Amino acid sequence: MELNNPMPKYNLFGVENPEYSEAQVVVLPVPYDSTTTYKSGARDGPHEIISASRNMETYSEEFGCDITEKIRIFTTDELAPNLNSPEETVRSIEEEVSKILKDGKMPVLLGGEHTVAVGAIYAVSKHMKDFSVIHFDAHSDYRDEYMGSKYCHACIMARARERCDSCFSVGVRSIDETSATKYGKDILYRKDMHNMTIKEVSEEIIRRTRKNVYITIDTDVIDPSQLPSTGTPEPDGLSFFELTQILKSVIIEKHLVGIDFNELAPIGGLTAPNYLVAKLVYMALGYAFIKN
Repeated sequence: MELNNPMPKYNLFGVENPEYSEAQVVVLPVPYDSTTTYKSGARDGPHEIISASRNMETYSEEFGCDITEKIRIFTTDELAPNLNSPEETVRSIEEEVSKILKDGKMPVLLGGEHTVAVGAIYAVSKHMKDFSVIHFDAHSDYRDEYMGSKYCHACIMARARERCDSCFSVGVRSIDETSATKYGKDILYRKDMHNMTIKEVSEEIIRRTRKNVYITIDTDVIDPSQLPSTGTPEPDGLSFFELTQILKSVIIEKHLVGIDFNELAPIGGLTAPNYLVAKLVYMALGYAFIKN
């Protein structure tokens, strides 16, 4: 039996999956938050991002088209994390992202806690050597170890630097003293962004990074007045407009090899943040594939 009015497919933006071989983008949802140290719930982020995206208008007045008709997007099943071992979870993510890259497709990861990014960065580092990691986050995430683990959401940039010698963080407003001393030169703090235009911020990121870039986004980089649904909200964040305009300038100038969106911890009955992240994914893909 066929329904008269079926809901969109449970894929990103509700689109029908193309044949995998024809896909340009592969979306990998990873519902994982086992090392969360404050507010848990990011494991529900991927589901809510996809659910919100199925209720979006997919035509964009900015791009002048429906990007889902221009970009072939394939959404995989959710990747089951290893709840007993963060390191094994990272290894599983690395294996899946390696396959996506080997097949000539761009990975888009939906987390989950920010540890998800480590597996993706490891995979990119095996696929190419000449790339930069651009890191949007309220927190520096540069601790070498936290709560007994090197594979923790607070350690992702320490792990990234072991595989990539070009890392640049943006929007940071929470950092420990050791990390500030050791890595401060590669961080654009939020306090300094207040004295810069969006154009100046974008130009600084472009100047400090290589042509090939992997972008990792902790959604707590956005101000909690717009996105309260995150594990460790920090005041004085970027607005959605600021973040999208920075992404636009950077992505158009660079070659985006992959991107992740993490740390959405949905709050029951509050759907606006879920929709915001879904829209953020939409805009990033548009900037990557629809040059305007």
